[in-house]
Amino acid sequence: MQERVIVGLMWLLSRLPLSLLHWIGHLVGWLVILFPNRQRRNALINLSLCFPNLTAREKIRLRNRCLCEFGKTYLEIAHLWLRPRQEMLDLVREVRGAELLERVDGHGLIVLSPHLGAWELAGMYLVAQGPTTIFYKPQKYLDQLIIDARRRGGATLAPITARGIRALVQCLSSGEYAGILPDQEPRANKGAAFAPFFGIPAWTMVLVNRLARKSGARVIFMFAERLPRAAGFRIHCLSAPDDIDSDDDSVAAAALNLGIEQCIALCPEQYLWPYRRFRRRPDDGPSLYRGGLRDYDAIETAARIRRPVAH
Repeated sequence: MQERVIVGLMWLLSRLPLSLLHWIGHLVGWLVILFPNRQRRNALINLSLCFPNLTAREKIRLRNRCLCEFGKTYLEIAHLWLRPRQEMLDLVREVRGAELLERVDGHGLIVLSPHLGAWELAGMYLVAQGPTTIFYKPQKYLDQLIIDARRRGGATLAPITARGIRALVQCLSSGEYAGILPDQEPRANKGAAFAPFFGIPAWTMVLVNRLARKSGARVIFMFAERLPRAAGFRIHCLSAPDDIDSDDDSVAAAALNLGIEQCIALCPEQYLWPYRRFRRRPDDGPSLYRGGLRDYDAIETAARIRRPVAH
């Protein structure tokens, strides 16, 4: 019953103009900013860890911009999932680095889309370029809606299982695209390694380098930047760092995170900073994402973690 209510609400939201959805999302973001809560705290902890040279005021200002974009991200999803596909693709105003999407000599292409900007639109745009298999984490809620939305245009969804990995290998061997969200923290002890993300150890997937070596496929990054005043979106395609296909998992994971950092540098306020990216810590250290909800507490938590890193 609850899920049907949510789907109905999303359908109503999808009828609204994108400009109005972004305005509502901006308002939701400010509501999150005004009242102490974990999303607000977690975003500030992450930003303080990743941008230690900013002043406290600059960190808070960037956090506030991030949360307003965070609100837009989740309000616009109804629009992207439920409006006609071509109407959504028409929102792409510019593509930078489009030549990187070309597949060469029958090899497939691994396309990594971080949680930056409108990642659902980035996936939709990729599917429009040719046959695509998307690596997919099944969800507890709204799973069928997500599957239906991501299958629009003919995408194949591969679950995060051994069977799903085989599907990715098969699609790449057939010269197709493989779409992966590379910045979720892996749950399993295997298939991951700690690697620096803005200088902080982050538990990082090593699937990408193994796929690249096995298939011979190139790797690129791609994301959809949200333009101001609901003017549409700009697709960015970036080359991956050289070592992303290294046979050393730690080296490859570091290259993967460097590629994500390079994407974030283009519009840092649009990254999903409230996500608990450093939840798992080396040597099973204490969780970062607990304690006081005040801005001062969040900045101090990050400072305590960075002191050993600095030495």
